[in-house]
Amino acid sequence: MVCLGNICRSPMAEGIFKDKIKQLKLNWKVDSAGTSSWHQGDKPDKRAIAEMKRKGIDISSQRSRPFLPSDFSEFQKIFVMDENNKRDLLEYAQTDRQAKKIELLLTYAGHDMLSVPDPYYGTEKDFEATYTLLNDACDKVIDRLIKENA
Repeated sequence: MVCLGNICRSPMAEGIFKDKIKQLKLNWKVDSAGTSSWHQGDKPDKRAIAEMKRKGIDISSQRSRPFLPSDFSEFQKIFVMDENNKRDLLEYAQTDRQAKKIELLLTYAGHDMLSVPDPYYGTEKDFEATYTLLNDACDKVIDRLIKENA
C-alpha cells in the first residue's frame, strides 16, 4: 500500500488489509510505504490512528518509510492510492515486470473513482470517509486476489 507520505491513506489501508486477512486466516504479507521520505520514522497521523481505533484496528505501532527498490521483489502487488503515486513508482520501475505490479487500489477493486482522496488537509469526517472507501476496496481486492490465485 503506497501513498505520498505514508502517514494517512497507506497506513490505514495496511491496517484494514491486515485485519481482514487475519480474520480470513490468509498468510499474506502486507506493508505500506510512501513515495517520499518526508515523514520517515513517524507514526501515522493522529487522526488516522483515532479513526482506525474507532473501527477496532490499532495502527499506532506503524512507522512511515519510503518505498524501496527491493519492494518490487518483496511484493507481488503494489497498490497505490492515486495517479501521482503510480507515476512516481513507475519512474522507479526498472523492468516491465516491476511496472505491471503497480496498480491503483480503487481501479483494481473495481471502483469508478481512480484515487483515494487524501484526508491530510481535511477533518475527522474526511478520515472517516477514507476509512469507508478503503474498507470497501480492501474487501474487493481480497476477493479478487483469492479468485486470481485459486
